[in-house]
Amino acid sequence: MEDRMQQEQASPAVQKRVRDSFDRQGLMSHLGARLAHIGLGRVHIVLPARPEVTQQHGYVHAGATSAIADSAGGYAALTLFDEGSEVLTVEYKINLLAPAAGDHLEAIGTVLKHGRTLTVCQLEVCGVQADGARKLVANGQQTLIRVSRTAG
Repeated sequence: MEDRMQQEQASPAVQKRVRDSFDRQGLMSHLGARLAHIGLGRVHIVLPARPEVTQQHGYVHAGATSAIADSAGGYAALTLFDEGSEVLTVEYKINLLAPAAGDHLEAIGTVLKHGRTLTVCQLEVCGVQADGARKLVANGQQTLIRVSRTAG
């Protein structure tokens, strides 16, 4: 069931809610990241490789890599919650497997286990070359908590 769910497109209302929330994120805007796919339980975020997001060796900085992974997982979880809910990251762990190089990075957040309160997501980040060649540069796992939109 989870595989089928992750292949389904999110409804237009869910896609709008995710896009509206993403557009309010100052960090994603600052980094130049954009949503590339919004499915039920699965979200892709693309980050162009630019000098502003690199570290001293020219690779995309681990902070930028981690930030797009965290957001991809958070939005993947949000696609499964009702309109009155938001999600917050409780914890995440990321392994940096290779230097983050490529034309752009693509972070993929995939829901592994969806619950009423807590959701666990798999995080993957690939470096993508201009010719489409992909290399896994980071992976991780994340736990998120559902919160009411009125909670502060």
